[in-house]
Amino acid sequence: MNLSTKISLQVQVPDPLSGQRLDQVAASLFPEYSRGRLQNWIKEGNLLVNGKVLRSKDKIYAGDRLSLETVLVADETWVAEPKELNIVYEDDDVLVLDKPVNTVVHPAAGNRSGTLLNGLLHYCPQLSEIPRAGIVHRLDKDTSGLMVVAKNLQAHRILVKQLQRREVEREYEAVVIGVMTAGGTVDLPLGRHPVHRQKRAVIENGKEAVTHYRVLSRYRSHTHIRVKLETGRTHQIRVHMSHIRYPLVGDPLYGGRLQIPKGCSGTLAKVLKGFDRQALHARRLGFIHPHTGEMVSWESELPADMQELLAALQADM
Repeated sequence: MNLSTKISLQVQVPDPLSGQRLDQVAASLFPEYSRGRLQNWIKEGNLLVNGKVLRSKDKIYAGDRLSLETVLVADETWVAEPKELNIVYEDDDVLVLDKPVNTVVHPAAGNRSGTLLNGLLHYCPQLSEIPRAGIVHRLDKDTSGLMVVAKNLQAHRILVKQLQRREVEREYEAVVIGVMTAGGTVDLPLGRHPVHRQKRAVIENGKEAVTHYRVLSRYRSHTHIRVKLETGRTHQIRVHMSHIRYPLVGDPLYGGRLQIPKGCSGTLAKVLKGFDRQALHARRLGFIHPHTGEMVSWESELPADMQELLAALQADM
């Protein structure tokens, strides 16, 4: 695809970002664009500070004005491919999707085709003009549920800012190993695992991550919980729940060894052995509509495998 769109943005550096590197400030103020793309724009003179060309490593300060003037060319490595999309809502500004399990959201090494993004480009070609094809937030491959996609640049910028201001409502349901006595909040920073690079972990100098959870149902050895995200870090729910020793059922990265409760029914044992993905579903999504300014929200039923799991847990009480 050779579609392109002109970008013209101006913003003033706020006090909290004063004294940081230009590329770090740019990444915070223009989060819809990748750090690499911003660094290229800085190098090419498309991203100026007070009208002057600076280097990515130069420090800038509160009150400095960033101006971005460039043309965004569609990424030709993204190929439009027909793919079934479960669209629950669509208008001129947004798409709301209900993502099934075993679906990768964004092309990456080993998954260049067959992703949700490939299918979105086929369904809506103008998405190639928008950063990340309009995808505002992601779900892990084996996490099911609701996602929003912006269909134009203005909607994308507004939704990304809502995420930054923590105005997007994202509620999940999960089944964890262990019996919780009550709900609570996990407020622990997350970053890349120091040894296992494909994993995330609670680390002292990580990014802020806040997860609220409450109990929906307790079983003999498990708990059904509702989780509300305040931030949206990679694997956030999975890492936080594992850290407080309530890992998600079936989680291949953070769940540890398969645990079959002593004396449980053969049905429950079979369901637990066959549950090979994290028991996590994005149940509810709400945001301020970028065009109307009204609060809108959607809910998605639990997928069949989680319903079967809950039924087996209930029957084993």
